[in-house]
Amino acid sequence: MMNTLIMVALGGSIGASLRFLWGVSVLRLAGPGDFPVAIMVANIVGSFLMGAFVVLAAQRGLTHLSPFVMTGLLGGFTTFSAFSLETVTLIERGNIGGAGLYIALSVGLSVAGLMLGLWMMRGMLP
Repeated sequence: MMNTLIMVALGGSIGASLRFLWGVSVLRLAGPGDFPVAIMVANIVGSFLMGAFVVLAAQRGLTHLSPFVMTGLLGGFTTFSAFSLETVTLIERGNIGGAGLYIALSVGLSVAGLMLGLWMMRGMLP
């Protein structure tokens, strides 16, 4: 268990660092904009890599690397990749309604949670 935790932590630190460097690079290349292109592309690339790794790991017997790659590296780079994988897993299992509900609740309630946090803290802090 401790080895797995270390692998997740190592992958997460690398993934989060890559996401930061990616955001800085896009900002320097494209300049500040009104649309979060860097995060959107990180989400798309991370989701693509998650899908590719799932198949590769299953076919090549590399599932032991999943905590490092999927939870750590890709989870640190973008949590959207894990969200995408769970959504597709529900769809592949034939649970289309569950997938739709998962998407709606995850996105809707996450945005609502963020707004609630902003609202509460703006009211509480001087």
